[in-house]
Amino acid sequence: MPKNQEAVPALAIESRIYRLRKLNVMLDKDLAMLYQVETKALNRAVQRNLSRFPEDFMFQLTSDEFESLRYHFGTSKGGRGGTRYLPYAFTEQGIAMLSSVLNSERAIQVNIQIIRTFIKLRHLLRDHKDLWQKVEEMERKYDKQFKVVFDAIKNILEPPGSEHKKKIGF
Repeated sequence: MPKNQEAVPALAIESRIYRLRKLNVMLDKDLAMLYQVETKALNRAVQRNLSRFPEDFMFQLTSDEFESLRYHFGTSKGGRGGTRYLPYAFTEQGIAMLSSVLNSERAIQVNIQIIRTFIKLRHLLRDHKDLWQKVEEMERKYDKQFKVVFDAIKNILEPPGSEHKKKIGF
């Protein structure tokens, strides 16, 4: 695959990163779709290599977490959207480990893109935090007459879809 061509568009990865238990994670079904394998095949490979996936690399969602997430992927209230088991969530480290248990060129290329997306997300969050702090400092420094301006800037800095929608768990 040429270096400038992506196996998966970055937006397809970014839209599948969720915030659970104060961690950025991707679900098994989304990873399977990106790797172009069945979810049960991905989970089977993980189960055969379970020692490579400690709890800080991968965990199974609770019923409450899954119920909260169902709004993100449109499953009906009456079930799990066709799944028998609660999905597994993989952290960045768990996703990196997946490339060692899924031996395909596609898995390697997709993993590279996913890791780059996680790094980009970390940088954006760090930069966003710095910018937010600067706005707060300016707001304290300047007159209250600029409150409208500062409120507008803060609204622009709010992530699209607002952060509270993706925060799930404890």
